[in-house]
Amino acid sequence: MALPIQLAGHDYLYAAEQALMAYLPDFGGEGDLLVSSLAGSCARASLHYRDRDHEGVARLAGPLPEETLLRKRALQRLVKESIFRACVSALGQAPPWGSLTGVRPGKLAARHMEETGRDAGETAAWLQEEYSLSPRRAALCAETAKTGLEVKDSLGEKDIILYVGIPFCPTRCAYCSFVSHSVEKSLKLVEPYVEALGREIADTGALVRQLGLKVKAVYWGGGTPTTLDAEQLRRTLDRLAEAFDLPNGLEYTVEAGRPDTITREKLLVLRSAGVTRISLNPQTMDDRVLAAIGRRHSAGEVREGYALAREHFGGQINMDLIAGLPEDSTEGFRASLEEVLAMGPENVTVHSLTRKRGADLNGMELEGLPGETVGQMLDYSLARLPEEGYAPYYLYRQKFSTGGYENVGWAKAGAVCLYNVAMMEELCSVLSLGAGGATKRLLPGGKILRCFNKKYPYEYIGSLEEADQDKRALFLT
Repeated sequence: MALPIQLAGHDYLYAAEQALMAYLPDFGGEGDLLVSSLAGSCARASLHYRDRDHEGVARLAGPLPEETLLRKRALQRLVKESIFRACVSALGQAPPWGSLTGVRPGKLAARHMEETGRDAGETAAWLQEEYSLSPRRAALCAETAKTGLEVKDSLGEKDIILYVGIPFCPTRCAYCSFVSHSVEKSLKLVEPYVEALGREIADTGALVRQLGLKVKAVYWGGGTPTTLDAEQLRRTLDRLAEAFDLPNGLEYTVEAGRPDTITREKLLVLRSAGVTRISLNPQTMDDRVLAAIGRRHSAGEVREGYALAREHFGGQINMDLIAGLPEDSTEGFRASLEEVLAMGPENVTVHSLTRKRGADLNGMELEGLPGETVGQMLDYSLARLPEEGYAPYYLYRQKFSTGGYENVGWAKAGAVCLYNVAMMEELCSVLSLGAGGATKRLLPGGKILRCFNKKYPYEYIGSLEEADQDKRALFLT
């Protein structure tokens, strides 16, 4: 849905939309309107929001850059700054992420550290002053940026990360916008998909050997990879081991997000194949909330799955929670977090609910929680996780997240997931296998070239030759 925005003197509609989605995520109600104007080096935002008028003005301190790209960036930031000031007037305070927009705020902090030699504390202070971040978010951003720079220093020119996509789940969660098919409806596609994936693995492995690339981490996502049965898992793991040089001790993650897909046999298959990390993602430990979001398992099954993994897998475990789910409460989220902390996983990832267009939640009458409540949930996690020995190691933001908040990965000492950091901060090339996979080639200077596998399983199965040609064209030219 297009936001009610009028432009005068410029055509930076995307910048204006990004600013509004970051600063006022619920903008767009009846009567809401933004008029954004630009004249010379002065930007003005006139905002009508919730029956009140607000204004923001931003002026460039010095002359506009002469170089075209730098000039455009300066003007876009000016437009965003004026909108930010109008939104601060509307909210009565700055949003938690200040005037920062975009998915990867850590990139800005990391670049500042590299260019100035400042440490995380000094960079946090700079973020507060320059972009009006709250002290807590500024510190979070700077600390994760520091981890990103450490991972960057550990990567070589030929290093890559490998993603394997399994687009199937037992059922589809209401908040999910990924291309994930319920096996209740798509069971007949699973076996042909596994066979097709095996062929793509062989093709891509040959390309990696030809180029002399080195796999630094493997990550299976989805969907829920453990929706595959034990034999399908074993077969695919074996094909990966045959096609790629995967040394002992390599960081190797398989998402086992749904406890109703975890069995002793599958865990032993993962363990014997050298998988070092799984992700068991309850999202909440409240049965009522689980039912509301379409999860056909109980919190009791999460507890059983975790115990089973500790007994038969033996590697690191990540657990995800989501702040802002329908039917949840601040007290309920806190209780879920406390129960997860008591289990003691090596990683905990805390997400803020994002109402994406492709999610079933948007077509349901269920309401997520207000931004203020989500903020209280996240602030509780920011206080409690360090008390239990976890440090933030990567973060990202998303469009349409409740309250404009963030998603943060937390790790105990020695448990940072290199794949998550390298993927989110775009630190090396990514080879993606499976339906919807996005392969990225990182060039010197930071430019990124991309190619994409077909999105849906039935399209992917018939497009393996095209996928191989696309990857070869991306890396051999």
